[in-house]
Order: sequence, then structure tokens, then C-alpha cells
Amino acid sequence: MASFVLLFLLAVTGGAVCQSSDSTEPMCYDWGESSEGAVSVLDGEAGSISCPLFSHPSVYNYTSAQSAGHNLFWYRLLEGHDLEQPIPYSPRLSRDRERLWLQPAVANDTGQYICMLRNKSSCSKIAMRLKVLRRDEVIRSTYCDLPVATAPTQELIPMQEGKTLDCPDLQDIAKVSESEPTVKWYYENSKCYEYPFWDKDREQQRTRLRFYTMLTTYQGLYFCTVQYQRRGRMLNFTRSINVSAIYPLRVRKEPTILHPTKDKVFSVRTNTDVRLACKGLLPLVLHNTSREIWWTVDGKRVTAANDRFSQINSLEKNDYGDLTEESVLVIEDFQPEDLKREFNCSVRNAKGFETRRAQLQEEVSLPTVELGCGLGITLLLMLLLFMIYHVFWLELLLLYRSWFGTDERHTDDKEFDVYISYARNSEEEQFVLSTLRNVLENVLGYSVCIFDRDSLPGGTITDETLSFVARSRRLLVVVSPGYASRGSQALLELKAGIDSMALDGHLRVILIQYKPVQRQSLVRELRRARVALALVRWQGDKSKELTSRFWKRLRVELPVRKVSGDGKGSSREGALLRLISQNSTNSQTGLISNEKKTPQKVFSSAA
Repeated sequence: MASFVLLFLLAVTGGAVCQSSDSTEPMCYDWGESSEGAVSVLDGEAGSISCPLFSHPSVYNYTSAQSAGHNLFWYRLLEGHDLEQPIPYSPRLSRDRERLWLQPAVANDTGQYICMLRNKSSCSKIAMRLKVLRRDEVIRSTYCDLPVATAPTQELIPMQEGKTLDCPDLQDIAKVSESEPTVKWYYENSKCYEYPFWDKDREQQRTRLRFYTMLTTYQGLYFCTVQYQRRGRMLNFTRSINVSAIYPLRVRKEPTILHPTKDKVFSVRTNTDVRLACKGLLPLVLHNTSREIWWTVDGKRVTAANDRFSQINSLEKNDYGDLTEESVLVIEDFQPEDLKREFNCSVRNAKGFETRRAQLQEEVSLPTVELGCGLGITLLLMLLLFMIYHVFWLELLLLYRSWFGTDERHTDDKEFDVYISYARNSEEEQFVLSTLRNVLENVLGYSVCIFDRDSLPGGTITDETLSFVARSRRLLVVVSPGYASRGSQALLELKAGIDSMALDGHLRVILIQYKPVQRQSLVRELRRARVALALVRWQGDKSKELTSRFWKRLRVELPVRKVSGDGKGSSREGALLRLISQNSTNSQTGLISNEKKTPQKVFSSAA
């Protein structure tokens, strides 16, 4: 762009800037070396150099320059030399309008070439570099193995439409050729195809390649090898064309803003860096491929000169020539007054223009520290409560029952709270009578029924057993090895309790495991009951105290009772301790010693 402006000024002023005031010869303005890059030609092939001064026809046009009296001169600076030398024209080196032809090029032609346009009042010159490459220096095509020194030209063909391809530089060669050039076409796509390509959509017409219907499968590299005759010598060159399919021309080509939508609102926070993203669809328009996406702030385009606003563009998708491009506006240190600014995203191509304003709202900052602390404390409390419940769930359940539990004595007509079933031998009987019965009756206040104690003489065992069980709210079954082997009376009590529980549901059966019992040694009724009913384990010394898990677990299964806290309750416990002490004196393994103990401790019978 800078060279274009300078060339334009030079043309308008007629070279006055470059003209010396004390000389009849104009001072020549040197534009240095062309920015278009070096021209590459394959050794032994025909090639040409075009003067870069005519790359902007609006500034310099060869026909207009000739009519204005300008002459074009060519010079070259060979490698290893310091002095520019005029080019001696010959059949191999010739000039045609603004081009210098090398037919063919040789290795010694490598160097810097200068084209000078001058008349009596103005002079301009510019240099370019020529590289003559050997065949082993050229990267050959992958499948066709054709050496090409120049980069491929780009051709865009709309799908389902037609187009005709000309081999690059062929029209200029035709002017100097002594006969019509011959052209061979090749197509490279997974392998090399020499024309004909064996389809009806592509056909070679003399030197040109005609596409009748463009398909996506026809994309790829096409090579054309040209042979022509000049001054009795056969010359050749090879060019490549990269053919790409684009959307048909009948498809809508106006640009569109995909994001933000019309109702999109950006939430922003002050004193932070804010990024506003805009995404646009930019369809390709043939013969005018210019298209762009940009941001404006208060009607002014964002440039690199602004300290707080910057724009980052990135290409997301190139779909058959149509671009989906994203532009991100970065606002450093967003301030409250920036909410009043107008931020617009715009897209444009040769077919149209669209713009959309970004709507902003201030984001309410949440107290993250306070929320984090509150959430942490809540989680800590939940964890603490879970641990407390996991450790003290029996105590909590008993406390709940003492406050909100219903006394079953007011809801049924049962006579006994507990009926105890056990094996009739000395060990179990000692445990039941001296420990279990005493605690239930004298400490916890339950009415206990024991068949051997409460039955009347002369009655029928079966009838009285069923009667006692039916008049009880709970059936305590003391499970031990002796219960299964010699417990016919005990098994009758167990079966009566299970039947009563199944019939009316007013009786609950509780299993107390006094000693471990192998499951295979149990009778069928006891095996079934052990699976379905509540089981409380007596653990010897660990279960002696009233605060042990055994008594708490048993109280959960028993009817609700509130332990009296008055003097009667205390005297009752004292009487219980004295009674147990007396039993301990009479027995070889007494339950407790005569030493002073706390009222909450009860000892099991000796083994």
C-alpha cells in the first residue's frame, strides 16, 4: 500500500520531486527491491519477468506510459558483481511490452533484474530477483512427478456450475510462438491422471480444460505442460493450478452475524478485563474476495493504537470458500462509564454489510468469601451431625421415644409387657431370673411374665403358655445352645409368639443371643425367626452396665417407659442392688459383690 501511494504521488507530480534543479537529466527514484518476492524459473524452461511498476494499473499503464514518452529499460546485476549492466537482447533474452522473456532460462541468469521507466522529466526504477532452479532443486508433485518452479495459481469454481481453465502464461507465449502451442493436462488426486479423465464433466478443448459441472470430487491440483516452437527451437514449461469448489452463486452471499444474537446480553464486571465475542459468516463472492469482521467503539474502529481496547480475530471454519470468523473485543480494566459506550460488531463482503450492537449489563458480584465460609460451615455441621448420629444413634432414638413415644398400656388391653422364653437349665435360668428379670422389673419398670413363676399349679401347659404369650406385648427369646437341644417348652413359647405376631401383629418377638449358636444346630422355627426378627447380643462383661449397648438396644425394642427420677426410683434401684447382692452370696458365681456400686451397673450370672 505504501508503494502504491508513492507511485501515485510520483505519477501525479510528474517526477518533480525526483528532478534535479541543476541538471537536464532527471534524478531517478529508486523503489528498491520488489516486495512480491523472487521469481523462480526452471532451468531449460521458458520463463518471464514482469516489471513491478505496472502491478498497479491505476498508477502506471504500459500503453499510457508509451503515449507519454516513457521508455522501459532492463538492467541486471549478476551474482558476484556490483555494477548494473544493460541487458543485451537476443533470441533467448527478449522484451515484450512490460515482460522480459527468457526462452529458455539458464543457470547463469540467476541474479537481480532492474526495470527502469523514464522520459525527459521523470524516472523510476525497481528491482526484483530471479532464481533459475535446477531440476533436482524443485519439489516434484506427489503423484504426477512433474517439476514446477512456480507456486500454483488458485481457481475457484462454484459447485454444479461450469468454467474453463487456461494454462497460466499460455496467452503470452502464444504471441511469440511460431505455431500453435500444444498442451497436456494432468489431474492429481490420490494418483496421477493424464487427460482424458474418463468422465463427462471435464473435457479438453484445444489448449483449454472445460468444466461442465463442478463437483467436490474434482477438487485438487491440475498441471498443464506447454510445448511451443520459437526460432526453430522447441521450448516448454509446466504450470500448476489448485482448483477448489465453492458454494453455487445462487446461494445467499450476504454476510451474517451469527453471534451475538439480537437478544443476547453480555454480563460484565467492573475493574476486570472483559472479552466480547462476535462470530460472523462471510460468504465468498467471486471476482471480489475482500471480506472482514471488526469492532467499533462509539463509532470508531478498534485499532492497535488504543490502549484499553484491542481486537483478536481467528478463523474458525472454511467451508467451500465461505468463512466463519470470530472477532473478540478485549476491554482492559472495564469501568462503570464503559456501560454507556456503544460497542458494535460489523461484517462486510462485496455483497453487503451488517452490524449489531452488543448489549451489556453489570454482573452483580457475589460475596464469594462469605458464601464459601457459609458453605464450609454448613458442610462441617452436617458432617458433625452425621458423626454424632452414627455414634449416638441409640441414645438419640431413646431420647426421641421418651419425648414423643406412645405408652402402649393406653392403647391395648395387654396384661404383661414382656414374656421371657428361655431354656430350662441352670445357666440360662440364672441369667434370666437374676439379671434380665430384675433389671426389667425393678429398674426399667416393666411387667414381666415367666411361666415357671407366674403359672398356677394344675393347669395345662399348652393352654397357659398360649394365654401368657397372647397377653404380652413382647416375647423375649433367650437364644443359647441349650435352647435348641432341650427346650420343648421354650420352642412352644417361640412358636406361639410367631403365630400370634403373624395373626394380629400386636406382639413383637425379640431374640436375645445369650451365647453364640451355630445356625445348623438350630431348629427350623428358630432359624426362620433369627433371619426375620430383631436380634440383641449379650456380650458378657461389656453388657453389664445399664449404659451398655445391650440395654440401650433392648430398650429400643421394648415398649416405651419413662424411668422415674423421684425417691421411689432410687429406693427401687437400691432394693434391686441388695436383692442381687443376696443372690450373689447364695450362688457360687454371684452376680455382684457386696461392695458399694453405682445403681447403673448390673452383673450377669456366672458361667
